[in-house]
Amino acid sequence: MAAARHPAAGVLSDLPDRLLASLLANAKPVNLAADEFLFIAGDPGDGCYRVNEGLLKVSIASPTGAERILAILGPGSIVGDMAMIDGRPRSASVSALRDCKMSFVSRAAFEAFVAKQPEIYRYLLTLLAERLRKTDQLVAAGSFLPLKGRVARALLDLAKAFGHEVGGGRIVIQQKISQSDVAAMAGIARENVSRILNKWMRLKLVTRLSGYYCLES
Repeated sequence: MAAARHPAAGVLSDLPDRLLASLLANAKPVNLAADEFLFIAGDPGDGCYRVNEGLLKVSIASPTGAERILAILGPGSIVGDMAMIDGRPRSASVSALRDCKMSFVSRAAFEAFVAKQPEIYRYLLTLLAERLRKTDQLVAAGSFLPLKGRVARALLDLAKAFGHEVGGGRIVIQQKISQSDVAAMAGIARENVSRILNKWMRLKLVTRLSGYYCLES
């Protein structure tokens, strides 16, 4: 199941199929084992990766080591393309939640591609503007939403990416997520997530189904 579109999913993910297929035509296969890092924040931006199978986690870490999960990305997502466009180092770290099969496009191959397909710049400008607007919304939500709102947004984002309707308005998030993961996505302490989820479970708003979170309403 493809992940919901998120600023971290890469602007190239939304290119027209014709251009995206042409860009990926000579991509190199790359495999990544679960818990292995694809790259670390600060690494050189030497290319981008398209997820064909598996799940990736995009995160940043504070100087104290606290983790903030920016996105969980599935098949169809592209990571690392921003570094190719601006030539700067990686802005976040990416690791595998599951074994991944990916396609790698080097920065040199990307530059050769856009030289032959200058029309891509028109699409990139539009897509970058759209991503910036979505990022603004995420920043505003993280700044102004109360704690419950941040947890609810994290669960809804997961439901959009990995949700499966099982009838009666129930949506199962088909990815096992810990309270620490939800806290890292919401940007709040795990203890607060635990307190909020326990309350929602007592109210039957959220349940656990075979180890997976289920949104009841």
